Amino acid sequence: MSIGTLIKTIQDIMRKDVGVDGDAQRISQIVWLLFLKIFDDKEQEWQLTIPGYKSPLQSRFRWSNWAKNAEGITGDELIDFVNNELFPSLKKLATAAGVSPSGKVVGSVFEDAYNYMKSGTLLRQVINTIEMDVDFNSSTDRHLFNDIYEKILADLQSAGNAGEYYTPRAVTQFMVDILNPQLGESVLDPACGTGGFLTCTIEHLKSQVKTAADRITLQDSIHGVEKKPLPHMLAMTNLMLHGIDVPSNIRHDNTLSRPLKDYGPKDRVDIILTNPPFGGMEEDGIENNFPRKYQTRETADLFMALIMHLLKHADHKGNGGRAAVVLPDGFLFGEGAKTTLKRELLEEFNLHTIVRLPKGVFAPYTSIATNVLFFEKGEPTKDVWFFEHPYPEGYKSYSRSKPLTIEEFDLEKAWWGGPSRKGRKTTQYAWKVSAKEIADKNYNLDAVGKNPHLVEVEHGKPEDLMCEYQGIVAQLETAQAALKAELMACLGGKA
Repeated sequence: MSIGTLIKTIQDIMRKDVGVDGDAQRISQIVWLLFLKIFDDKEQEWQLTIPGYKSPLQSRFRWSNWAKNAEGITGDELIDFVNNELFPSLKKLATAAGVSPSGKVVGSVFEDAYNYMKSGTLLRQVINTIEMDVDFNSSTDRHLFNDIYEKILADLQSAGNAGEYYTPRAVTQFMVDILNPQLGESVLDPACGTGGFLTCTIEHLKSQVKTAADRITLQDSIHGVEKKPLPHMLAMTNLMLHGIDVPSNIRHDNTLSRPLKDYGPKDRVDIILTNPPFGGMEEDGIENNFPRKYQTRETADLFMALIMHLLKHADHKGNGGRAAVVLPDGFLFGEGAKTTLKRELLEEFNLHTIVRLPKGVFAPYTSIATNVLFFEKGEPTKDVWFFEHPYPEGYKSYSRSKPLTIEEFDLEKAWWGGPSRKGRKTTQYAWKVSAKEIADKNYNLDAVGKNPHLVEVEHGKPEDLMCEYQGIVAQLETAQAALKAELMACLGGKA
């Protein structure tokens, strides 16, 4: 069964249940069920590979003991078990003392999860569908999880759940390829959503993992924070399927709720890859966690202040933390706190490259034009290179059926100049602007970020255009009169 068909089959069963109200609840229900099945599959693997492995779950709460049997408990007995025994037990794992790291993971997933279904018979049908059609011990089905959460996010969008933006895989892959994380470097996404940047980083690093110690290093290097329960649950599941057995470094929290001054040297990281939420406002009081110069309730600005703070300072060789961040055009031309951030970005960081993405990259989630900012902590910026990513030939925009592809970024990669970024040249898509020129423009990156190589279209003088317009209108009126005469003649002269 295809992923789309599987999700639709499950949702169709849930629509018959009076307790589930709307797609968002149906999707949340699917996700916690999938998580428990995947965790059970992983536990069976750990029992074979980890000497003395002990499950953090009581035996009767393991998926294989209450869900796996298609003829198992159902009806009122199943609902009573899930609501009054299973969920309370799993939620307690988040805060109980002496719980193993894997148990804490389960607890963090379920602390804000709910069972919305009222019919145990329908819940049994959903469980049996998942059990019959998905095998996460199969490498093929593990890879299909990417398709599952893309489908889930698409459904969330159609359900009107604003703010659940999925970063296109091509953009994620390009950013990871350019930053080129190395095993042992700490990687953070402070607004990790479903874990796209982190799983892409894991795949990038897998070729460097040779030993059991390397696997531990990799697990310890991947960090993420997500505020919303559903994306957090998806991120935890996603990382487990990508080989991070105990993703305890993926916290369910609001990164911005901690005062900036409380982040110390141990919190700083080598790499930050993220697409922070933009266009939204934080709750009252969050801005007070930041120095006055940054204070705003606009989410993207606060995240930028945090990202700049969390990158490691340059070492004796001048190498500091590095970042790739997706930001909307509004950040480039905005004032107030944005101006402060951009000034510091040029004075205390090397903002070496801005890739300007065309509209439609994030379709259908948003039509807002976006950019990827690449910067490093340490030396100040001398010049900023802009690269305007073009549409493929024949495209006027991207869409779900015609998305941006990773192959399109070969253009940027060929121009990039390797890790040293030497040998870059001005092209029809690339141009360089000095930090002084940007400062003179009051740090308006959009004003200097217009492609100077675009050929201006000559539209003509206004009076000539008006004459041309009037001529077209006259032609249209003549054609309409002729058509009306023809119709009246056919009708025998009757109007």
